[in-house]
Amino acid sequence: MAADGAGMIAESYRILEFDKVRELLADQALTGFGRARVQELAPLASDAAVRESLQAVSEMRRLVERYGRPPLGALHDLRELIGKLRAEGAWLLPEKLLQVLETLEATRECRAFFDKAEAPGIQQQAGELMLLQPLARELRESIGPRGEILDSASFELGDLRREIRTTRERIKKILERLLHDEQLAPAFQEQLITDRNGRYVLPVRADRRSQVKGFVHDESASGQTLYVEPAQTLEQNNELRSLQREEQREEERILLRLAAAVRQQGPILLDNQQRLAEFDYLHAAARFSLLVAGVAPQVSQQPGFAIREARHPLLLFDKTGQPTQQAIPIDLQLADQVRTLIISGPNTGGKTVALKTVGLLHLLVASGLHVPCHPDSRFCLYRKVLADIGDEQSIEESLSTFSGHLLHLRSILQLADAQSLVLLDEIGTGTDPHEGGALAMALLDELQAAGAVTVATTHLNVVKGYALLHDGVENAAVEFDSRTNAPTYRLHYGIPGGSGALAIARRMEFPEAVLQRADRYRGEDEQAGGSVIEELNRLSRELAAERDSASQARHEARQLAKRRDELLQQAGAERAALLNQARGEAEQLVARTERQLKQLLKRLDTQPPGTAQQAAATGELRQLRSELQPEGPPLQKQAATELKTGELVRFLPLNTEAEVVRIDGRQVELNLGGKKLRCRRDDLRGYQPRRFRQAGQSVTRVRNRKLESDFQPKLLLVGARVDDALPQLERFIDDALLHQQRQVEVVHGAGEGILRRAVRDFLAANRAVTAFHAGDVAQGGDNVTIVELGD
Repeated sequence: MAADGAGMIAESYRILEFDKVRELLADQALTGFGRARVQELAPLASDAAVRESLQAVSEMRRLVERYGRPPLGALHDLRELIGKLRAEGAWLLPEKLLQVLETLEATRECRAFFDKAEAPGIQQQAGELMLLQPLARELRESIGPRGEILDSASFELGDLRREIRTTRERIKKILERLLHDEQLAPAFQEQLITDRNGRYVLPVRADRRSQVKGFVHDESASGQTLYVEPAQTLEQNNELRSLQREEQREEERILLRLAAAVRQQGPILLDNQQRLAEFDYLHAAARFSLLVAGVAPQVSQQPGFAIREARHPLLLFDKTGQPTQQAIPIDLQLADQVRTLIISGPNTGGKTVALKTVGLLHLLVASGLHVPCHPDSRFCLYRKVLADIGDEQSIEESLSTFSGHLLHLRSILQLADAQSLVLLDEIGTGTDPHEGGALAMALLDELQAAGAVTVATTHLNVVKGYALLHDGVENAAVEFDSRTNAPTYRLHYGIPGGSGALAIARRMEFPEAVLQRADRYRGEDEQAGGSVIEELNRLSRELAAERDSASQARHEARQLAKRRDELLQQAGAERAALLNQARGEAEQLVARTERQLKQLLKRLDTQPPGTAQQAAATGELRQLRSELQPEGPPLQKQAATELKTGELVRFLPLNTEAEVVRIDGRQVELNLGGKKLRCRRDDLRGYQPRRFRQAGQSVTRVRNRKLESDFQPKLLLVGARVDDALPQLERFIDDALLHQQRQVEVVHGAGEGILRRAVRDFLAANRAVTAFHAGDVAQGGDNVTIVELGD
């Protein structure tokens, strides 16, 4: 039990089982140097570094969920290899160079994997990996997939190996001729060409040695077979050996050259490896996050913490390290004005688990890791996490459990400050309850004065009362269901918890007589206090149930309101779309009707209307009227039944005024804008009161065209879009025809020529246009189009 600060902090990490989480992470790493990086896991120096790490783990988790494991498995640890190259003239075996090549190719694959748009932070880090493509290309051309030196490693090596193959073929041909020579055939033990000491030889029977002239290189174990190099191949074998020695020297030169290239890029290779180790660490952290359903919680400067649905990470795995997801979530919170939380309740209620969960989750978040809790959880990080949990009895030092706790508590008091989270299990126990309680309260006072945040568990009523009497101290009870005599593992804040020893003993089927005797020994005050605590817990459960019900109702109301807003928005969008569609159709109908009316009025102007022309015009007007009327049942009209000559009536087909000239039964002759027109009585509507034309009063003309003096034979379209300009041009041409213009100007400007081309394409398709051309220089040149119109 170290008393120094670093030792106490390390001991707290051990108590909270931080090293076990580190081992779980290491199991997820894909490389040896990635596992070494995981072993360096420790709380980070600042909140900014924590947030950056949490973001990186979140990005890596998204990548792993979408694309699977990163291609880190083919990476090799190059640190020892590059260390050997520090000495000038050192070289590497081909299989070691192959490891460098495989690492470079895996680095390129990793960069492509990590270079994803949905992970900008990791993408930036991946962009800092150096691919060293020239070195990779040189190694790829020199070293084969089995670690052999390729012919392409150098021109000299390729030439030497071709000569070696040619020389071997010549030697084999000579030896094959000797083997097939009928005179020499009895001298050979078997028809076989073999090798001894790098030279090709033939197996010759010892009793026929004199028949084959040459040099004996070896003999069989029995001595009956001699391996003879025939004299005919002596010179070629010498040449082969010379070529092989030169090949070996060339291979050594190649290995030295490649080693020098690797040595030159050694710092970059090591830097790449360090970055890839960080990626492997992030991958392990992402895998851990997936296994424990972890999240990146909020990291805040606000004092206290609010950890919702927290689960102890190690309870999510069985003894073999396989995920189980069996931990019961709990809510752990400490308001910003509270510095000390006293947790009480039954021994089976999970007080120690709650204590360890608070401490371990703080350490993991401070290390930049995801933790299993609700994403809305909030942490205020403390630079020191100091814990005194469990049985600290030491046989070697002859210390009792209580003495061991005292040593820990003394070290904690020396280290605790405003940046400390202190976790104390069963404070004040292990000795006389009165003295232990007094010591516990004095210890809490000292930690409060130091500014430390403290979470402690206790069974002592005096310590529970301490929380009720001191500001900045709060009780929390671990819920215990008295009906089932079983813990629920939920925490209720603001009230103390009962130990429930007798209830637990009753659940474990203790003899009833023993339990009744124990109940009598408790005393009236103790029984009353226990009853009060049980009643507080019951009321707390009821309030929690009502709160949950109200919360569910609010949630449903918000969902309904959200659905209503969505339906209203959808209906508004559909209404707007229908209105836009109807407006567009109406504009098209009005424009078409306007053109037809202009054509009809032009014909009426140029030709005196006779009976046939009047009938035709009336038919056309009725047709226009039917097109303008909305679909549906016809409108009811009040026909003019009593008419008099000179009376002004409304002519419905044109919705304009007309003067009654003559009445002939159901036929009526009208003066309509100076034109005589016959129609049916049903097409007229009278005024109420009836109106008559006064002397000298003129009737409104049907034609809706401007006076000659109002028409300008020049249309300005400069800056207009094509979709807006063409309808203006069409109306301009129609007005020009109505005003009997023979030549007009359209000013469209130059720009990119898009509007000019659209204008001239339109004019080319218009039958009323007989010709058009660009204006002269004085008129504006190609910025203006002169249009000539027919009769």
